[in-house]
Order: sequence, then structure tokens, then C-alpha cells
Amino acid sequence: MADPGTLYVVATPIGNLGDISARALDVLQQVTLVAAEDTRHTKRLLAHFGVSATLLSLHEHNEQARVGGLVERLQDGASIALVSDAGTPLVSDPGYRLVSAAHAAGLPVRTVPGPSSIIAALSVAGQACDRFCFEGFPPSRTAARRRWLEALAAEPRTLVLLESSHRIMDCVADLADLFGAERSATLTRELSKTFETVRRGTLGELLDWLSADPQQRKGEFVLVVAGAPGPAESSGLAVQCDDLLQALLAELPASRAAALAARLTGEPKRTLYARAVELAKGG
Repeated sequence: MADPGTLYVVATPIGNLGDISARALDVLQQVTLVAAEDTRHTKRLLAHFGVSATLLSLHEHNEQARVGGLVERLQDGASIALVSDAGTPLVSDPGYRLVSAAHAAGLPVRTVPGPSSIIAALSVAGQACDRFCFEGFPPSRTAARRRWLEALAAEPRTLVLLESSHRIMDCVADLADLFGAERSATLTRELSKTFETVRRGTLGELLDWLSADPQQRKGEFVLVVAGAPGPAESSGLAVQCDDLLQALLAELPASRAAALAARLTGEPKRTLYARAVELAKGG
């Protein structure tokens, strides 16, 4: 039986239902209550496995209002399983307030680990993952997204981003512009589902690939982007860019020299233009 007064944080499949663990099914069957992001979605999942449970909705719009009552139920001896629509709760999903409140009340919180789109993407990306940072969904509006990404351009750790089908093209285009088209990245789509896709290349190559095939712009995406080069690597690249710009400036104005250098090196055009202006002035 589930332990009385315990909150279980239970991971559920991100696509393939076969990824649910035997322990997760046992806990979901035994707890007093399942707090679900979308009760309709969770009801279908449980029905598939023949699990009966009492469900209560807990999502971003009602979590604050329901936390107090759920903590009281735990204190009275109930056991509660927290699930999101897919993957591990709290990771870009609701549940933080409930887990925090349970800890504050001195109640036991137990993990029932399992699927996570973030870890799944890292495992197949072929990018360095000894150090990484998860940044979630970029802002939806163009100006805000570009400011947000620009602040991450110099991050040396591997970046993990989530994106929707509606904005994946714009996001990759902004990444290529702000991080440089030659930055290595891996785009994963529909992980563990029928049309799972893993595509590795430069940001420029990924943008071309998405542009050429509209079918690849459908579904749920996790982007894994290589971190910015280290100081020594950056220094060497800067010298190469200066040499290239100086050669181009002998024949072209700064704007055209920067545009051509950006295509050849993958570095942001605005950065190269600023440097071209400096070099033209003898800087």
C-alpha cells in the first residue's frame, strides 16, 4: 500500500505508453488521490492500464487555490500522486507549489522517476551533456525571444530548449542569427512517438532542413544546442574573422564584407559589421 501522508511525484510516458514503470502503476493504483494536470488525459492513461483512481485537477490556473486543501488531506493521512500530462512533473509543468508546501509542512515527498523529454533528448543529441542548462520555452513574441536568446549566446554549457510547432522555424532562425549558423545543435521531434525524429547539424543546416520539409515542423520539439566556444577557441576564431574581414574590406564596403563573412563563418552579421567598421577605421 502507498504510505499514508505521502506525496508521490510520478513520471508518466511522453509518448510511448510502454515507457510507464511497474512502480508508477502500483503507486497510481494504491494512492488515495491522483492530482493530475488534465484529469481527462490522465483518466485515459489509467484506463489503458486498467487502473482505477480518484482524480483531482491540479494545473497552473488552480494550483495556488488547491495546495492548502491537498496538504490538509496529506496531514490527515491521505496519500497523493502528482502527475502531469506527460513526463516528469514540475519540469516545465505544474506542481512546484504543492511539493514546496508539502516540504514546508514536514510531509514526506517521494519520487517515482521515469520519462523526461529533456533527458531523452540529451541522451540522443550527441552534444556534450556533462554540464547543461535547461531553459524551457523561449518567449513567443519575436522581440522578447531575440532578447532572451541573445542573453544566452555566450553560455558555455549545452542549452536545452523546448519549442512548439508554431514557432520552431522562427526559433531556429533566431538561434542561427544570434548564436551563429555554424553552432552545432540537435533537433528532436516527437520523442518516443511514431514520428520520432533526431536531426543533428549546424543551426544553419537545421534551418535549411526545416525550411525544405514542412512535415518536420509538426509536433513537439526539444532543441539541444552546443555551448559557446571557450576563450581560447573564441580568440582563434576572432583572429580568423579579422583576417577574413580585412581581405574583404579591400574590395567591399563594411556592410557587404560583414554579410559575406557571416555566410562563410556562421558568426552573427551584426557582430561582424561592428568589427568591420572598427577595422575600416584602423582599429
